[in-house]
Amino acid sequence: MSPVDLLHRYLDPHPGLFDLVYDHSRRVADMALALATAQPALGADLVFLEEAALLHDIGVFKTHAPSVLCYGDKPYLCHGVEGRLILEAEGLPLHALVCERHIGTGLTIDEIVARKLPLPLRDMQPQSLEEVLVCFADLFFSKSRPGVQQSRESVRAGLQRYGADGVARFDTWCTRFPSF
Repeated sequence: MSPVDLLHRYLDPHPGLFDLVYDHSRRVADMALALATAQPALGADLVFLEEAALLHDIGVFKTHAPSVLCYGDKPYLCHGVEGRLILEAEGLPLHALVCERHIGTGLTIDEIVARKLPLPLRDMQPQSLEEVLVCFADLFFSKSRPGVQQSRESVRAGLQRYGADGVARFDTWCTRFPSF
């Protein structure tokens, strides 16, 4: 089943959610693909990258965030873990890891504990190149502001409230992916 078909299957029962998530995810995919193709020596798997970017927010419908049409019962922060569960059940374990590891700039166990986040205690930092690309590109697009691409300065400023570690990861990625 294609990523778009999976998004339809899980999001269509929630009015307006498919359109919102697809638009956001398409923008994330396009940026991630542009970053990857600008540096072909990195060897990104472009097919997997596009699929994973399109599916990275599939778990949002299970969360409660009315401003982005989500009326589930879990905190919004849990959409990555929920997406992982969905995609593992669909037989897509690598795509599932992208879901779980795309929150912010990724989360360490220490960050989960220190911030008392309602998440499993495991490392949720992006590991593969494709995970990093989706995580990085996702930072520039908010579902609450459809169609708007944030500047690097704006993203960086937004990350500062979560601590220096996330900002440092973002700065590293900005150096690694200078073009877009």
